[in-house]
Amino acid sequence: MASFESIKQVGVIGAGTMGRGIVMNFVNAGYPVTWLDVNGEMLEKGLEDIRGVYKRSVAQQRFDDAEAQARVSRITTTQNYADLADMDLVVEAVYENMDLKKKIFAELDKAVKASAVLATNTSYLDIDEIAAATQRPGQVLGLHFFSPAHIMKLLEVVRGKATGQDVMDACLAVGTKIGKEAVLAGNCHGFIGNRMLEKYSRQSREVVLEGSTPWQVDQALQGFGMAMGPYRMYDVVGVDLGWRSRQLAGVGRGEPIVWLDNKLCEMERFGQKNGHGFYKYEPGSRQAIHDPETDMLAREVAEEAGYTQRDVGGEEIVRRCILALVNEGARILDEGFAESAEDIDRVYLYGYGFPKERGGPMSYADSLGLDVVLEQIRELEASKGEFWKPAAGLAKRAEAGERFTKG
Repeated sequence: MASFESIKQVGVIGAGTMGRGIVMNFVNAGYPVTWLDVNGEMLEKGLEDIRGVYKRSVAQQRFDDAEAQARVSRITTTQNYADLADMDLVVEAVYENMDLKKKIFAELDKAVKASAVLATNTSYLDIDEIAAATQRPGQVLGLHFFSPAHIMKLLEVVRGKATGQDVMDACLAVGTKIGKEAVLAGNCHGFIGNRMLEKYSRQSREVVLEGSTPWQVDQALQGFGMAMGPYRMYDVVGVDLGWRSRQLAGVGRGEPIVWLDNKLCEMERFGQKNGHGFYKYEPGSRQAIHDPETDMLAREVAEEAGYTQRDVGGEEIVRRCILALVNEGARILDEGFAESAEDIDRVYLYGYGFPKERGGPMSYADSLGLDVVLEQIRELEASKGEFWKPAAGLAKRAEAGERFTKG
């Protein structure tokens, strides 16, 4: 049986950005980590990057050089699955490809001792399908870290249909030990945070087609208190990620909400990483600079898609983006993929930069009054259609004069 106390040795698979951050989480908390990547050069580069992070921490007097050396010394690198045989917990952190993840889990199942817990860091993929590649589905779950993984506080602990309660409890406790806000989530597309984010992102794009600009959207949502507007977020993540996946899937241009992204990528404007996306960046700077050319391109795309432009004010931008979060959060509660509205709020406070003073999207809805929220969503449904159908639980609570949170 898995327990918090039984998890003493940790394996991490993947030496990319997420893998590096996850390794640091564990070694910072005192766990010895065996770090596997089939690419030895990637492992070397990963170790070099971790040393660089610790060197900067020493320079900032967060800890001394002896502590930095102690942390690095807890890391053992390997290219051989057999070296993971004695691990108590293994976290896979390779890129989002189901076939690759299933192949890795089948390898792990053969190589790692029978009592070990196997976790995937997937953001979206089906935990049950990954678990089915093993003979131990009860010991498989999602541990969804957020980037940069050694800094961001949120950890979604994702339960598959077969995941044992002992495994969930052990991993929630480990999450707390490594300094995370560990939130239990059910296995649906995007879990809690990214499932809600899809709805928020869709509205951020639709208001641009209707007449706003990316810069105006970010100004409105940052004015509401979001740590970063959605278009700045797209630049940080990489505008090209969705574009490349659409190309691989052979879906052509996709629907109009991604045409502006396509246009930017065709111009090799991939975001912060190459100095130009929705915003411009000076060499070596992460400071987003408003680019009027992006506004012009947005108008061209909207015209091409057949939209009649109008003045979309900041209040409407905020209302539509935030209510999209709330309504999807209510659906997640209805479907049992979150334990409580408070857990949804923790996801958004610690993983998505929701303003702390507003308490999270579900608390914010409570502060407006669910009757007011329901009325606004019904108005949007009448004018914008099916996307805005109110969640059953939202309607029920609003009509009964109830709240989402216990507050």
